[in-house]
Amino acid sequence: MPEGVYRSKARIFADILRAVAEEKETKPTHVLYRANLSYDRLTKYLGMLESNGLITKSSGGDKTYYSITDKGRYFLQEFRKVEEFTTAFGLRL
Repeated sequence: MPEGVYRSKARIFADILRAVAEEKETKPTHVLYRANLSYDRLTKYLGMLESNGLITKSSGGDKTYYSITDKGRYFLQEFRKVEEFTTAFGLRL
């Protein structure tokens, strides 16, 4: 992505969901690096995704893990279609 171009909220959600989908259970720090977000923004978006049923949060001892739900996988599937459509017409998402 060119410098100075901001990601849409939908693209950020997709980036987070892709990061979470890479493993069965993902630690927040792994998502932070893969989605290229600050900790504050990440926690805000993780909460939004969780409250909308796109990811689930679990704890194992003192660690927190996130997993993608079927609804989250469906979001990614549909987002890819939108990405392909916008790219075909030279638009940005």
